Amino acid sequence: MRPKSITFRLTLYFSTASTAVLLMIGYLIGTLVEAHFEELDLMQLEGKLALVRHTLSSVRAAADLALVREKLSDAMVGDHGLSVAVVEPNGTPLFQSPGAVFPAALLEKKPADDGSGQAKPVVWERDGQAYRGIVAAAATEIAGRAPLTVVLAVSIEHHRVFMQAFHQRLWLAIAASIALTALLGWIAARRGMTPVREMADIAQGISANRLGERLPPESAPSELVDLAVAFNDMLDRLEGSFRRLSEFSSDLAHELRTPISNLMTQTQVAISKARSADQYREVLYSNLEEYERLARMIADMLFLAQADNRLIVPSSETVQLERETRELFGFYEAFAEERGVSLVVSGEGGVLGDRLMLRRALSNLLSNAIRHTPRDGSVKVLIEQCHSGETRLSVENPGEPIAPEHLPRLFDRFYRVDRSRQKASEGAGLGLAITKSIVEAHKGTIQALCANGTTRFTITLPASA
Repeated sequence: MRPKSITFRLTLYFSTASTAVLLMIGYLIGTLVEAHFEELDLMQLEGKLALVRHTLSSVRAAADLALVREKLSDAMVGDHGLSVAVVEPNGTPLFQSPGAVFPAALLEKKPADDGSGQAKPVVWERDGQAYRGIVAAAATEIAGRAPLTVVLAVSIEHHRVFMQAFHQRLWLAIAASIALTALLGWIAARRGMTPVREMADIAQGISANRLGERLPPESAPSELVDLAVAFNDMLDRLEGSFRRLSEFSSDLAHELRTPISNLMTQTQVAISKARSADQYREVLYSNLEEYERLARMIADMLFLAQADNRLIVPSSETVQLERETRELFGFYEAFAEERGVSLVVSGEGGVLGDRLMLRRALSNLLSNAIRHTPRDGSVKVLIEQCHSGETRLSVENPGEPIAPEHLPRLFDRFYRVDRSRQKASEGAGLGLAITKSIVEAHKGTIQALCANGTTRFTITLPASA
């Protein structure tokens, strides 16, 4: 099932919240209006109850009860819809308004006069009409006579009709408000998502040939600034990767073309005319050197491909860096003497890692340093055991300074600071890239620095490498 759009979700959430609020408001309004009408009815009933009590309080003898009927009849004139009944303690009606409709249970009810003057209302229906009434006690001045029961009722049919129409219109208005709120929420969500659509339009125009496009974070809403910045950073990384990939492809084609061209030329020359066995042997030896160079290049490329896919898993053994360095010094001794370069090592330290891989990384750094050290110069290897448990190995040599813009790219494949000085004997330009892959496979870091005519490569390996 396809996920719902953000606009739909925002509209749904906003409409749901608005619906809940509107329903609560509608219920509250209906309840308050109903309570207001009940309060008006009770005020009317309480006012009439006070009149009845005042009338009964003037009765001092049983003979005066007959006059009470006349007074109450006169008091009820003009009060349409209001009914009063006065019942003696034995249940005999003393007075009842003409046409009054009271439930028998209400007339027989004995009120508990708690002195608060408040009576709880009772609602009933009779013959399709609704009434609200109260039952209260009213005392006379006749000595020893129990209080009389006063029952008052008022018709609330007009209130009920009004409330039915009011509720109908109220809920229709709330339903219309909910629909309007949903529509406005959808419009607001659509307008709010405009920056996202604009960013999507820009992103759709980005391709391998247009990686220079960027999203404008300054014009994006605050909620989308982080997204725009992260997207631009991703494009920066992609642009750099595409650039390096393009350069790598070009360099790879160039590196492979040279030995293949040499092989083709030597072969064509060899077969151009009859030669002696020694001459053919010499051609084959020359071709063998080119084959070896191709084999090394292919092996290095396979190693880097494995490193890119994290397929290099170093073994774990204790490697004494000072001993490995001295053994490599013995291997490069003849090469260093030929170039008039001395080799110096100081410090010691051990790490856990793959001995052959670490030896290869150090060998690449030494080979690179010896090649770029001027005659009578010195290549120094410094090994330090840090207090944090890390081990730091530095290879430094004097030589021509390297511009700062070249330092971050020294570990790129086939990258050379000065391509005009490239020589076949200097390798394919993969040594530093392999070294970096080996160091990173051991969870370490490597960096290049150049200052005061000295170039330094520093490897830092963690204690758990």
